[in-house]
Amino acid sequence: MNLLPNREPSAHTVEKIGGTSISNTAAVLKNVLIGGRKGSALYNRIFVVSAYSGMTDLLLEHKKTGKPGAYVRFADDRSRSALVEAMAEVHREMRRINAEVFGRSPERRVADDFARDRIEGVRGCLLDLQRLCSNGPFRLEEHLNTVREVLAAQGEAHSSHNTALLLRTLGVEAIFVDMTGWRDETEISLDERIETALSAIDLGKQLPIITGYSRCPAGLVQLYGRGYTEFTFARIAVLTGAKEAIIHKEYPLSTADPKIVGIERVRTIGHTNYDVADQLSNLEVEAIHPAAAKELRHANIPLRFKNTFKSGDEGTAITRDYVSDTPQAEIITGLRGVYALEFFEQDMVGGNDYDAEILKKLKGYDVRVVTKASNANTITHYLAAAPDVIASVVQALEESFPTADIVTKKVSIVSAIGSDLNLQNLAAIAVQALADACIEVLGIHQLMRSVDIIFIVDESRFDDAVRALHRALIEDLWLPLAARPSSSVER
Repeated sequence: MNLLPNREPSAHTVEKIGGTSISNTAAVLKNVLIGGRKGSALYNRIFVVSAYSGMTDLLLEHKKTGKPGAYVRFADDRSRSALVEAMAEVHREMRRINAEVFGRSPERRVADDFARDRIEGVRGCLLDLQRLCSNGPFRLEEHLNTVREVLAAQGEAHSSHNTALLLRTLGVEAIFVDMTGWRDETEISLDERIETALSAIDLGKQLPIITGYSRCPAGLVQLYGRGYTEFTFARIAVLTGAKEAIIHKEYPLSTADPKIVGIERVRTIGHTNYDVADQLSNLEVEAIHPAAAKELRHANIPLRFKNTFKSGDEGTAITRDYVSDTPQAEIITGLRGVYALEFFEQDMVGGNDYDAEILKKLKGYDVRVVTKASNANTITHYLAAAPDVIASVVQALEESFPTADIVTKKVSIVSAIGSDLNLQNLAAIAVQALADACIEVLGIHQLMRSVDIIFIVDESRFDDAVRALHRALIEDLWLPLAARPSSSVER
């Protein structure tokens, strides 16, 4: 399906601006939205905008610490004062950002009026809902998913409206495209909403600035969590037949986290494939939501990550069929605070129902399995979950398997990832590097497909392991090769 059938094929890009990026108005104008572009060069782009940095945390809850935002306070406190206070905090932050973006210009009042209308509207709806559910047969729990969706939407509405308003003051024909379904009683699919929103826009003369949140029957937040903006972005790229999908972020996709390895040691990854992107998503590296990557991969649309704060940055290209012409590790990363749940049952050998039953229990507690390993009588699952959830899982397994020995240990996963890791002795080099750094390897997982090698280490040795593997597999192996004349191939 192409929503722009009369246009030249692959004539436009769809681009997403991340929260930290959109929060830096000067940088995003200089390096993304305008730069040196004039006239027609400003157009044939569609922008999907995330909420300003920290705004969704205030509206829902803090992504990392879990500090309650408006949603959690509404759902848990069940008091009028808690909701009013939380929404007032959101409103203050919106007005602070408006002042920062627009200064004393007339547009600031327009931005403030927009924010006030949204905040007062949402607050009124939630107070009415709270009042309705305070007695009688109505249950607030039945509406909480909708409440979460409505609150999340306001962050993207605010940032997108501001961005379009700012661009118009600079002479750009920017169009604010609100897909949040605000005060819209119609219930249509995501694809229908995208089609409706873009049907009247001439990409050659207009620059659509689209909310990263889009209302749909199943609820984007419920479906994709905090990755909903990426899915909106990917679906728009697919439906409009974009020549490329671009994500503008505050940092490039590098060979490792520069905060761990050192900015002088890491290198930007120039090209890789969607398989590598999937491995990064599994380790919760903030590249792209796997559902969004799947959309782009199936449509064979190249994805590019660009550094918002580096002018002229070509970034990292991700394509479906890319394979490095030289087998090598491309990135060293991992996941801290993973729980290793080791299930030992002597009678397991010869049976085939234990694994299925364990997975059923894990699914019941909504626990994410990062990876797993097994032998004749032991299955170890490496789980990303809160401690109290892990305790509940263990209790449930002990009740179902009273003769099993179940042990948990908090560990870290460190992984070497690349489009082609089929390099002789790569695993041996990695193990030796960890041994030289006095890091005990608690487990190694490597598949024949040679896309990643996973090392299980003590929780406290995560940073040390990343540095050791980056030095051995990237700095000592890849970078010397990269300095030689070479080329990459598509296979």
